[in-house]
This record gives sequence, structure tokens and C-alpha cells, in this order.
Amino acid sequence: SRSTMPLVTRNIEPRHLCRQTLPSVRSELECMTNITLANVIRQLGSLSKSAEDIFGELFTQANTFASRVSVLVERVDRLQVKVTQLDPKEEEVSLQGINTRKAFKSSTTQDQKLFDRESLPVPVLETYGSCDAPPPLNILSPYRDDGKEALKFYTDPSYFFDLWKEKMLQVTKDIMKEKRKHRKEKKENPNRGNVNPRKIKTRKEEWEKLKMGQEFVESKDKHGPAGYPSNMVYQNGSIGSNDSGDVNCYPPPPQTDSLVPPPPPFPDDSLPPPPVEF
Repeated sequence: SRSTMPLVTRNIEPRHLCRQTLPSVRSELECMTNITLANVIRQLGSLSKSAEDIFGELFTQANTFASRVSVLVERVDRLQVKVTQLDPKEEEVSLQGINTRKAFKSSTTQDQKLFDRESLPVPVLETYGSCDAPPPLNILSPYRDDGKEALKFYTDPSYFFDLWKEKMLQVTKDIMKEKRKHRKEKKENPNRGNVNPRKIKTRKEEWEKLKMGQEFVESKDKHGPAGYPSNMVYQNGSIGSNDSGDVNCYPPPPQTDSLVPPPPPFPDDSLPPPPVEF
């Protein structure tokens, strides 16, 4: 298990009342009694100072809490007045008024710089100020070949920040690597995930097909009039049959004196007749 170093906020000095070297005196017992009494008085003074600091901090926190409660009470009073003045039978709130009204937004600011040097409590700051300064190891930094600061081998306050920064940079590299991988896969497979859009039929194309007649709507390359293949349509507009390839079996040409040619003998009666101009 990882052991954590306790951080003592307030120290009561002196802790050992009788642990002291006696000088060369005639009465050692009387000297030890006086030393113990003096240390007790000093310990009471240190205790009173810490108690004053504790009560001062409690007073500051209670004052802050009281100010926040007073602001909250004022807001509750204002809301109570507004609620009592509303009458749901007389006043109707429209949906448009609800949507146009701004949403509630809290104005409470979050605390920042919780572990800054200026946010240290007074007892911890005094303890920090009473500590011994680190040895001047930076004098040896010009003699190092790796260019590192010699003092960082003794104490390094930015160690945890550098560790966090290295972790964040590694996470960023992994994200960029994943993006490049997806971009490469998309470049190799450009049609991946794309659906071929169907051709949009415009009215212009329909009128282009209908300008020669209803029977010419189908493609001229594959189909003739009324959807029949091209090899079954002849110059006179008649449609042949695939049963026999003999020319004599073809239907006779239409009469010249008739305005409307007779329909050709084909099995399906629902098909339209050949064009009039033929």
C-alpha cells in the first residue's frame, strides 16, 4: 500500500517539556522544575496562538456562509412575491413567450487556484517560511553534459505537472494517429459508405420522348414502337413475329387510299397501332 506523508497545519511548540541539558548548577531539581514551568508557559502561548488562528478561520468561513445565505434569502423572497402575484386563471403564458425567454444561468463562480502559493493558510505559510532553503546545487548545472538542472535531482516541484503533461501529449498523439488511420482508410476506399444516387428524371426528358408520339417513349436503340425490338419493326410501321423468318409471312403494307391503316395481326390486342404517317 502507498503511504502518504501527513501535512501538519499547526505545530505546538515545545513538544518536550523536560528534555533539555542541565547546566552546571548547585540544585538540579530546582533547575529542572523552572525549565519545565517555562516550557509549559511557552506551550500554552503556542496553543493560544493556534486557537486564535482556528477561531479566526472559522469566523471567516461563517461570515462567507452568512453572506451567501442572505443573498439566497433575498432571492427566495423575490420569487415568493412573484409566485403569489401570478394567477393561472387570468394570465396565460404563450408558448412563444416561454421559448423567447432566456434560460436560467447561475452566476456562481467556481473556485480556482486552490493549491496556489497565495492560497496557503497562514500556519502552513509560516511553516514553509521557517524551512531551510535547498542547497545551492544549481552551481553544478553548467558542468553537466545532459543539460539538466542539478537542483531537480534534489527537489523538483514541477515533477507531477511534467508527468501529467507527458500523459496528455501521449493521449493527443494517439488521437491524431487514429485520425490519420481513418483518413488513410477513407482515401484507399473512396466509395466506402457512398450510395450511388439514382438518376433524377426531369420533365424536359419526358417531353423530348413524347414529342414524336406516345409509341416512341421507349429507347430507339433497344425498342421500336410500343416497346418492340428494332428487328421486328419495319419501314411501314408493322411489327413482325419471331415465329417464322419467312418474308412472305409478313403482313401486307397498308392501302394508300385509307387514312387510318388497319392494325397489324399481332397476338396482343393491347399494343397501339403503327404511326399514321406510314
